[in-house]
Amino acid sequence: MAVGIFDSGLGGLTVLDAAQKRLPDVDFLYYGDNGHAPYGVRDAEDIYQLTYKAVNDMWERGCDLVILACNTASAAALRRMQEAGVPEGKRVLGVFVPLIEALTEREWGDNSPPREVETKHVALFATPATVASRAFQRELAFRAIGVDVEAQSCGGLVDAIEDGDMILADALVKSHVDALLRKMPNPQAAILGCTHYPLMEDAFQAALGPKVKVFSQGALVAESLADYLTRHPQMLGTGGSAYLTTGDANRVSTRATQFLRREITFQAA
Repeated sequence: MAVGIFDSGLGGLTVLDAAQKRLPDVDFLYYGDNGHAPYGVRDAEDIYQLTYKAVNDMWERGCDLVILACNTASAAALRRMQEAGVPEGKRVLGVFVPLIEALTEREWGDNSPPREVETKHVALFATPATVASRAFQRELAFRAIGVDVEAQSCGGLVDAIEDGDMILADALVKSHVDALLRKMPNPQAAILGCTHYPLMEDAFQAALGPKVKVFSQGALVAESLADYLTRHPQMLGTGGSAYLTTGDANRVSTRATQFLRREITFQAA
């Protein structure tokens, strides 16, 4: 029975990999909109329309629950989709909340008023669209007060990772971290606010230094998903595991295999 995981490209494979390890008995339908990636440089309306189309396709294929592994889609489309209403028996969830719960050390589903937390200075690394949306700051404000968030738009990084140019990606990480540190010299924590960025987690940590706690999404989202499915087992949909893409299936399969270091075969969506 399949749970859907959606991403604009390959980055969501970091979430998928963690979810498969945490939930080995659950089938996952992965949908990469590689034909329209990257989302991070698109405007909010474009991101919404692309996300809405893909998620509806996943619902029609039997996924009752779809996780927007793409932070940009979570930032620009999730709230609008939820407010517009989803089909009966279907759900769509984003990836910001598990990160924020870990950052603020709040239990899942803790709906108490926002309160003071230990971490006061947070660096957010994200795509231009996610930074512009201020969705992370909005969700954080529901749970914590007195937290200073400095956001750094990481232009070019997703493209470099998707292209497999790790030398360029490493250089871009250093450049974006340097730019962030000029604005916030002593962050206590750093949020990797794009599912592609965990692939460069070591580079971020090295550039930030050992005193900065780096939060990456894969394991956090997987644990949150496991908890959700325990409480809502009816959200396991129909169908089996599959990998779908709107891009070139052969090329995406090759890159995905390199990402996860195991054979991954995509089919045309």
